[in-house]
Amino acid sequence: MSQLIPLNKVFTYFVIAGSLGLPLITHTVMVAIAEGGLAHIAPTFAHEVEVSGTVAATFHLEPNHNPKAGETAQIWFALTRKGGEIIPLSQCQCQLLIYTEPRSETDQPLMIPELNPISAEKYQGIPGADVVFPKTGRYQLELVGSPKNSDDFQVFKFTYSVTVR
Repeated sequence: MSQLIPLNKVFTYFVIAGSLGLPLITHTVMVAIAEGGLAHIAPTFAHEVEVSGTVAATFHLEPNHNPKAGETAQIWFALTRKGGEIIPLSQCQCQLLIYTEPRSETDQPLMIPELNPISAEKYQGIPGADVVFPKTGRYQLELVGSPKNSDDFQVFKFTYSVTVR
């Protein structure tokens, strides 16, 4: 008789899509194995990571990078210096610009939500905003920032595409 592996025995592994170029999309996937093979796969969270100069940004959008038109979505950015030190909103002149896609360089932002310091996952005081996308479609999020104290980190710009359902 073979031994059954309980479904509460869960293995986590990381999937990294992309190459050495950026952006990278990382997913953590929970895998439960039962007798006879794979029983369940469910993504638990997804983050997009980009690097600009000496600053990296981990971008996340709740709920599960799957916003719905007319409903509040929380957007946050974990900014880090080279070496992994967090850059809190209190040290950054950050601005979030949201455009509809496709867009041209001359288009004005659809909205510029106010960024507030939030706590998300293991991060404290990072830039975040609550946003209501007005309709379904593609949007481009652009986060730009510079240090409040000169030479603290390099000026950065990150762009992310989001599909709203």
